[in-house]
Amino acid sequence: MLPTIYLDDLGLDAGAHLLLERGLAGAAAGVRVAVRGTSPNLTVQLGAWCRARGHRYVEDEAGRAIVRTHRSANRWAGAQRAGSPDAVAPRAERRWGLAARGALVEAGGPELPAQWVDRDHVWADVAPRLYAHAVANQWDPATAVPWTAPSDVPPDVEDAVVQIMTYLVENEQAALIIPARLLSQLHPHFREVMQLLAQQAADEARHVEIFTRRALLHRDELGVSSVGGRASLQTLVGEHDFSLASFLLSVLGEGTFVELLRFLQRNAPDAVTASVTSLAGRDEARHVAFGVAHTAHLAQADRMFLGRLRAAVERRHAALTDTAGLNRDVFDSLVVLAAGSWRPADIRRGWQAVQDLQRAMDEGRRRRLAFIGFPDDEAAEISALHTRNFM
Repeated sequence: MLPTIYLDDLGLDAGAHLLLERGLAGAAAGVRVAVRGTSPNLTVQLGAWCRARGHRYVEDEAGRAIVRTHRSANRWAGAQRAGSPDAVAPRAERRWGLAARGALVEAGGPELPAQWVDRDHVWADVAPRLYAHAVANQWDPATAVPWTAPSDVPPDVEDAVVQIMTYLVENEQAALIIPARLLSQLHPHFREVMQLLAQQAADEARHVEIFTRRALLHRDELGVSSVGGRASLQTLVGEHDFSLASFLLSVLGEGTFVELLRFLQRNAPDAVTASVTSLAGRDEARHVAFGVAHTAHLAQADRMFLGRLRAAVERRHAALTDTAGLNRDVFDSLVVLAAGSWRPADIRRGWQAVQDLQRAMDEGRRRRLAFIGFPDDEAAEISALHTRNFM
């Protein structure tokens, strides 16, 4: 008795191929399987289907039948799993393309032109947890900030806030471009890092929005943008290596920026300024956490990498030697903001607060560098070479 596939009146143009494939799945190569069906075009359809699948179609006095061939049995010859869904491979193959992690990838097809395919060059074990934290802590600029809160900020202090916000927007635009570019060159096998970078870019886009909106809350124009500030940020945008860009942006730049945002929150003259700097600071702390974890991961895997990190800082410092560093208008605005008035005693207090801020920035950079693996003395040297523009 031959094994039999019953199609009733179902034709191959209406899904009968599913029953054929299921019925042949358990048959060994060379085995004859009978086909019974009443669709008027079944004979023509079966012949074409068998030729396309590499089977042999026969029709004799016993009726219609399919003989399964080796070609069908080897349909997935050369196929390869795209790693495991539960583990990140040391290297993602470009031939996996856009296949889901752990999927069976049929041989052939276009390769994905991803630049970053080695786990150690992009990974940090904390990435999945940071992404989950980012998703759980989203906020809406329209409702999270008390835009209509009463405000009686003195005009000179408001001018200082506008200048500082203008400076923050400029820096956050650079911080948006960099993760977006890295994301576009990352193999999707490292999906947790890809998701985290996408979230980071979305964070920065929100920061640009809220800082711009705060700058224009009581004024019609933004402040000034200095050549030195833009030149400093351009050296960040111009770094295309994944790990070096992450180090310069997140470990040094955004790490320093977290201190600045805390300073602005403490000295905020109104509820809106306090809110936007607090919200942005919370996001930036998460960006810094990934940058530090990733850099430490790579430094542990390759101790020679510390030398590359230092060289990147030195290159950036050399490129900015002839620039003015921090926009003077920004520095003075920080002093005025902390002072709150033009009385000499208050200006002295504001000046001292900015000096304390710069020391806190330096101490924070040194702690992060030491965590990554630099000796204390070298961490101090590298911190001192960081751009005077903060980011």
